Amino acid sequence: MDISVIVPLYNEEESLPELNAWIAKVMAAHGFSYEVLYVDDGSTDKSWTVVKSLRESDPEHVKGVSFRRNYGKSPALNTGFRLAKGDVVITMDADLQDSPDEIPELYRMITEDGYDLVSGYKQKRYDPLSKTIPTKLFNATARKVSGIKNLHDFNCGLKAYRSVVVKHIEVYGDMHRYIPYLAKLAGFSKIGEKVVHHQARKYGKTKFGLDRFVNGYLDLATLWFTGKFGKKPMHLFGLLGSLMFFLGLVAVVVVGAMKLYHLHSGAHYILVTDSPYFYISLVLMLLGSQLFLAGFVGELVVRNSPKRNEYEIQETLGEAPSK
Repeated sequence: MDISVIVPLYNEEESLPELNAWIAKVMAAHGFSYEVLYVDDGSTDKSWTVVKSLRESDPEHVKGVSFRRNYGKSPALNTGFRLAKGDVVITMDADLQDSPDEIPELYRMITEDGYDLVSGYKQKRYDPLSKTIPTKLFNATARKVSGIKNLHDFNCGLKAYRSVVVKHIEVYGDMHRYIPYLAKLAGFSKIGEKVVHHQARKYGKTKFGLDRFVNGYLDLATLWFTGKFGKKPMHLFGLLGSLMFFLGLVAVVVVGAMKLYHLHSGAHYILVTDSPYFYISLVLMLLGSQLFLAGFVGELVVRNSPKRNEYEIQETLGEAPSK
């Protein structure tokens, strides 16, 4: 099969028939073998009924999964990734803001240009400033932290992947915003971008609020930490803990040395316990010890993880390593 199109959806009953007809038209025009997998994320309208009717009219191409309740876009995408059978996997939103006309070029960039992942870039957006300005700041931060300098729109729903990519990444929580970063952490570094057409929403209203920006930065921090220190937490906690403990120890020594100096010279000096620097130094030493112990606990957790020695192997020569 050439292409799997994954469409996560939540309360999009009005747009689904038009989207499905549009996808079918593009696929027929280019002779692609394909499947469209709709993942209904616990919709409360008639979206699932619409998906079932689309399946009845085109059982060869239309497939669907319905969650019992709303879990979020990341679980929907992850479920779609596990079920996809196409050589190239394409994701798009169900609100008609992503154009299926982009599919042929995305497919070509994967199959001919050799990209592992191609992300859409909605260069001209039909969104209010309250959304576009935070989005620009969000993407600038994501580029800096992830090191993927050529992407301008991490959160664009329109993306294309080689099948092997989606089978080697796990999208959970709200990590769908950082799928390119997840792919990079999994060893798929050939990541490209394509300027795509962005359309104004035709039906319904957006399902995302401003809280996604706060959650987005927290998720980015989580990815950075797990990517850099997930298998060696002591390298972070041990370093910070040792540094803080050393600073606290030096501060205690300085406070004590100043007290002894004043006693020796006969000058008046306050009690060590009356000095705020004494307590600051103690706090630094306590925090340093706790961070160091947190590093030990993290190492114990990693040591007992069944995935501690799992690494992504691209290619082998001779005898393949056992699983």
